[in-house]
Amino acid sequence: MSATDSRTSPSPAPSPETPAEGALSHRQILVILSGLMLGMLLASLDQTIVSTSIRTIADDLHGLNEQAWATTAYLITSTITTPLYGKLSDLYGRKPFFLTAIGIFIAGSVMCTFSTSMIELAAFRAIQGLGAGGLMSLALAIIGDIVSPRERARYQGYIMSVFATSSVAGPLVGGFLAGQGVIFGIAGWRWVFLVNVPIGLVALVVVAKVLNIPHRKREHRIDWWGAVTISLGVVPLLLIAEQGETWGWGSPRALACYVIGVAGCVAWVFIERAMGDDALVPMRLFRNKVFSRTSLLSVMVGMVMFGGMLMIPQYLQIVKGESPTKSGLMMLPLMLGMMTAAIATGQTTSRTGRYKIFPVIGTALMFVSLLLFHYELQWDTALPEVMAFMALFGVGLGFTMQPLTLSMQNAVPPQDMGTATAGATFFRQLGGTAGTAIFLSVLFSTVGTKITEAFAKASTQPDFVAALKANPGAVSPQAAQQVVTDSSFLNKLDPVLAAPFKEGFANSMHLVFLIAAGVAILCFALMLTIREVPLRKLSGIQAQAEAKAKAAAESAEPAAPGSDDQA
Repeated sequence: MSATDSRTSPSPAPSPETPAEGALSHRQILVILSGLMLGMLLASLDQTIVSTSIRTIADDLHGLNEQAWATTAYLITSTITTPLYGKLSDLYGRKPFFLTAIGIFIAGSVMCTFSTSMIELAAFRAIQGLGAGGLMSLALAIIGDIVSPRERARYQGYIMSVFATSSVAGPLVGGFLAGQGVIFGIAGWRWVFLVNVPIGLVALVVVAKVLNIPHRKREHRIDWWGAVTISLGVVPLLLIAEQGETWGWGSPRALACYVIGVAGCVAWVFIERAMGDDALVPMRLFRNKVFSRTSLLSVMVGMVMFGGMLMIPQYLQIVKGESPTKSGLMMLPLMLGMMTAAIATGQTTSRTGRYKIFPVIGTALMFVSLLLFHYELQWDTALPEVMAFMALFGVGLGFTMQPLTLSMQNAVPPQDMGTATAGATFFRQLGGTAGTAIFLSVLFSTVGTKITEAFAKASTQPDFVAALKANPGAVSPQAAQQVVTDSSFLNKLDPVLAAPFKEGFANSMHLVFLIAAGVAILCFALMLTIREVPLRKLSGIQAQAEAKAKAAAESAEPAAPGSDDQA
C-alpha cells in the first residue's frame, strides 16, 4: 500500500527503473484519460452518427450522388492537418493544440446545421475536419506519453468504452435524429451535427482542467511548406478519385489534378528531406522498415475499413428499405465484433508482449468477409446472413487497428511519439479518403447500368408487368438517374416495381466489395513481411526522462579524472 501511495504523490521518489519525473499513478492516468475520452468521443461519434443519416441528409438536400463530397471534404481536411497537429504537439506540448482542435470542431459542427445544399455541407464539414485532425491523433499520442505499450491494455477497457459508446449509440442516435421531421423547430437531421456542441463544450472544460502532463519545449522551425505541399499533393489526387467518372479520366481538369498532385507529392518529399528533424514527418523515420511498411499498411487498411463501413449502411437503407434508426441498430454485430476483438487483442498483448499475429489474422478475416459480401450479398439476402458477414468484418478490423498504431509508436524514438501517432492516423485517413472517393465513384458510375439490366430482366416476369400496368407512370425511363440523386421515392413504390432498383444497387456494390477484398489480401501479404519489435515497458514520458538523464550522465563523465578510457 505504501508503494502505491508514494507513486500517487506529486513528487514520486526516484527508483532505479522509473525516473521521478516520468512516474504517473493509476489515479493520475485515469484523471487524464477522462479528458482524452471526451475528445475521442467527439471524433468517433461524428464518424458513426453521420453514416446512418447521410442518405436522409442527401435526399433532403437533393444530392444523393454528391454525398461523397460531404464525406471526403471532412476526411481531406482532417487528413492533411493530422501530421501538423502531431508535429506541433511534439514541439510545444499536447494541451493547447488539443483544445484548439476541440474548438474548431465545435465551430464546424454549428456551421453544418445551417447547410442548404450538399456543397455547403461539404464546405462546413471541411471546417469540422480541421478540428477532427487533432482529436484522435493527439489523444492517442497522449496515451502513448503516459502509458507504456505493454501496460496500455490495462486501460484498453476505458478507451474501448468510448468506441463502444460511439459505435452503438452513434448509428442509433444518427438514425433516430434523421428519422424525425422536426425537433424544436429544427429539421431532425441537423441535430446530427448540433449534438456535438454540448459534448464539445464539456470536453473543453474537462481537458483544460485535467490535462496537465510534463513537457519540455523544443525550439524548432515549423514545417509550413511541408503542410502546403502535402495539401497540394493529396487534395487534387483525391478530387480526381472522386470526380474522375463525371469529369472524364482524361479530361483537362483530370490531367491538371494529376500534374498538380504528383508535383505536390514530389515537392513534399524534397522539402521534408531539407527540413530534417523539423519536418512534419521526418524522412529518417521511413528508414525504419517497421514504420515505413506499417505506414503503407495503414493506407490500405483505411481503404478497406472506410469502404466496407460506407457500403453497409447504403445497402441496409436503400436495398433493404430500413429506416436510418433501424439500420443503425443492424450495424451492431459489426461494432460488437470490432470491440470484442480489440479488447481481446489488448489483453493478450499486455500479457505476452506479442502483437503481430493479430493483424495477420485480422486482415485474413477482412478478406474473407469482403468475398462473402461480394458473392453472397444479394438484394433479397436474409438479414441474419448479412449480420454474420458484418460481425466477421468487425472482428477483422478489431484485430488489426490497435496493433498497427502500437507498432508505429513502438518503432520510433519517444520524442517522435506525436509524429508517429499522427502518422498512423494520417496514413489510415489518407487511405480512407481515397477509398471513400474511389468506392463511391465506382458505385454511382455503375448503378445506372445495373438498374437498367435489372429492369430488362424484370420486364419478362408476369408479376412485374402486372404491377406496371396497375401503376402506370410510377416508373419512368429517367428513374435510373433519379434514384442516384434522391432514393426516398423507393419507400413509396410498389415493392415489385422497386425490386429492380434494389437489385441494381446490390449488384453495383458487388464490384466495390471485390475491389476492397483485393486491397485486403494485399494487406495480409504485406503484414507477413513486417518484423515484430519487442514492446517497450516505459511510457513516452518515462523513456524521454530516462534518455535525458542518461545523456546528462554521459556528458558529465569526461570531466571525471581518468574517465577517458571508461568513456
